[in-house]
Amino acid sequence: MHVQDGKPVFIKFNLLNPVFQPLVNHEKGYFPLLVMDIQHCTELNEILQMLPPPPGSFIDREELIQHVGDFALSQGYVVTIKQSKKDKVVVLGCDRGGVYRNRCKLVDESSADHARKRKTGSRLTNCPFEVVGKKEDGLWVLTIKNGKHNHEPIRDISEHPSSRRFTEREVLLIKEMTEAGLKPRQILKRLRQNNPELLSTPKHVYNVKAKLRQGNLTVKNWHGNEGELQIMCEGPIKFLVGLRFGFHVRNFKSLRVKSSVENSHISTANEPSWRLRNPPRVPNLIGGRFVDSQSFASIDVIDPATQKVVSQVPLTSNEEFRAAIFAAKRAFHPWRDTPVTTRQRIMFKLQELIRRDIDKIAANITTEHGKTLKDAYTDVHRGLEVVEHACGMATLQMGEFVSNVSNGIDTFSIREPLGVCAGICPFNFPAMIPLWMFPVAVTCGNTFILKPSEMDPGATMMLTELAMEAGLPNGVLNIVHGTLDIINAICDDDDIKAISFVGSNTDGMYIYARASAKGKRVQSNIGAKNHAIVMPDASMDATLNAVVSAGFGAAGQRCMALSTVIFVGGSKSWEDKLVERAKALKVNAGIEPDADLGPVISKQVKERICRLIQAGVEGGARLLLDGRNIEVPGYEHGNFIGPTILSDVTTNMVCYKEEIFGPVLLCMQADNLQEAISIVNKNKYGIGASIFTTSGVAARKFQTEIEAGEVGINVPVSDPLPFFSFTGSKASFAGDLNLFGKAGVYFYTQIKTVTQQWKDLPIESGVSLIMPTSEGS
Repeated sequence: MHVQDGKPVFIKFNLLNPVFQPLVNHEKGYFPLLVMDIQHCTELNEILQMLPPPPGSFIDREELIQHVGDFALSQGYVVTIKQSKKDKVVVLGCDRGGVYRNRCKLVDESSADHARKRKTGSRLTNCPFEVVGKKEDGLWVLTIKNGKHNHEPIRDISEHPSSRRFTEREVLLIKEMTEAGLKPRQILKRLRQNNPELLSTPKHVYNVKAKLRQGNLTVKNWHGNEGELQIMCEGPIKFLVGLRFGFHVRNFKSLRVKSSVENSHISTANEPSWRLRNPPRVPNLIGGRFVDSQSFASIDVIDPATQKVVSQVPLTSNEEFRAAIFAAKRAFHPWRDTPVTTRQRIMFKLQELIRRDIDKIAANITTEHGKTLKDAYTDVHRGLEVVEHACGMATLQMGEFVSNVSNGIDTFSIREPLGVCAGICPFNFPAMIPLWMFPVAVTCGNTFILKPSEMDPGATMMLTELAMEAGLPNGVLNIVHGTLDIINAICDDDDIKAISFVGSNTDGMYIYARASAKGKRVQSNIGAKNHAIVMPDASMDATLNAVVSAGFGAAGQRCMALSTVIFVGGSKSWEDKLVERAKALKVNAGIEPDADLGPVISKQVKERICRLIQAGVEGGARLLLDGRNIEVPGYEHGNFIGPTILSDVTTNMVCYKEEIFGPVLLCMQADNLQEAISIVNKNKYGIGASIFTTSGVAARKFQTEIEAGEVGINVPVSDPLPFFSFTGSKASFAGDLNLFGKAGVYFYTQIKTVTQQWKDLPIESGVSLIMPTSEGS
């Protein structure tokens, strides 16, 4: 309570207003931010404040109208279209309770005003509330012209004439009963049997029938699911279609909310509409909204174990890509100015939500990618570590300060975000790689455009939903889909300041060359051929376990897979036990609990792996174990390849020169450690290399002379924890700042050095053209 104009005033939280619900933390019992209604203690009737909708940008006109209409209904008013130029502008006003009246004025028949006649029965729209949507740079931008109302909010939406309009299912029934020959009164009678609260009249039924007959309104089943329809409207119609089901809406005049009775048939699973389709069509994320692409072209996401279509990925259109860029640019300045502690809290919440939904994310990875559930959980956990690391961004982003570098002069440096950044992800780690990119970028204060792999985008979409739930503002993170065209657009767009890429050597060098030519920062993490040197004194059991795990885990589809083993002194004594351990691995669908290896991602990838194996055999390698013809009962159509081992491989063989990216282990031989190091260093790739030995001298020599970014001693090559950076080198990396760790923070920020002077300057000193130095202070 406080005093206002000499009167006691109580502050009352309007928590029942739906717009405030995301701001309330019911579990912890506190309210971090609330908009408050002020009520004098002498008032008996509460008058709720009707807020205008928040401004924003939208992919199309219908989305903007729906946004305004939904928000208006949550506040207790209904909007109507006052003026519209379909491709340019739409003006929305308040439908003040839907009251009809005769608006003709009483004038003297002899006066000139008598010639002006006004239409009777028009809707009362004299509330001053008005919002405007204009199309700018491909997006519809909402602005508030007048956010005030001159009437009380509607207490019961059923009192508004918009409630007389039919639901989607009722429209379908009207169509079916009309085709069966029933008249409007008969149709209305049957509709009221299912919905006794229906307020519509036979005239309303007749109007719907006329629209159907004229072709201005079409209704059809949506994938055969009950209650799911698609309604395409070609004229101003008097009912609302259900966007919550994923319907497309065109040219509707007024908006309403369904009553509790109508909402009773809607799923309570809170699943987004795109997931309810069969198969789901993966949406774009633009400006905080999941938007179905208008592109007709799409790519099927295939379960590699069964060949069933899991979902469809659209090829984002250029207009949609520009809309995503616009949304990211629009969000950048307010997000940059958001305190770093606030950005950190969102990351804290994101890691909490990822842990909550990790079972769903892992299951999706297994379905779309094929890796085992155990490996899918690891995929998520390794990405989660980077999210946790981003929670300390306030420390990671700290600059430097030196006081009194000269007399009365201080100098300090700060790190500032770049602007709009982008990430292009591979298929092999659907959760880990996106989490290596956008959490660090956005916590630094950037906005982000993320393109997941078109082969398994589901995990990325789940993580995106969680990021929005965690509180990431609209436009800070945007998702687009596609292949070469969208990659070219990312590389060429002048508004994108930096690009992170993980993927194949060919794609990575192309992106690096094209994007850097445009002046962008690029970190391109590309091909790999990781080696392990096994010394004669190495522990046999520990070494074999490590080699088999690193060589065949995730079916070899890791950039850190150990694909080549060099046995110093010969491999004969190792081969039998190596084959024995490899044979013991269980190949099965990733969802099966006993699976050690799942399928590879696609049939094309399987065919390429088989070709490289055959090329090795034809080149003179010994095939110790052949997994090409493996059969998995119950999954006969899966893309399975069992563990495969080739021995006596040489550096001139195709299977050695190319990255196989499959469950294939190449065995080589060297006479001594120096020769083995030379073999590794001559390979063009340089992500990782390991040595297995009990000799500290050999290990130190290897550590010093090996040319690789990641070095393992008695451990297989592994990704570092996120407080270190992922340090690929040679042909495995293009750029100068690596992923995550300090280098990752530096990549997504630019340094600014500030020199300041706070001292009294002598007036008589005059102008000096000499460059200042600390010596002359």
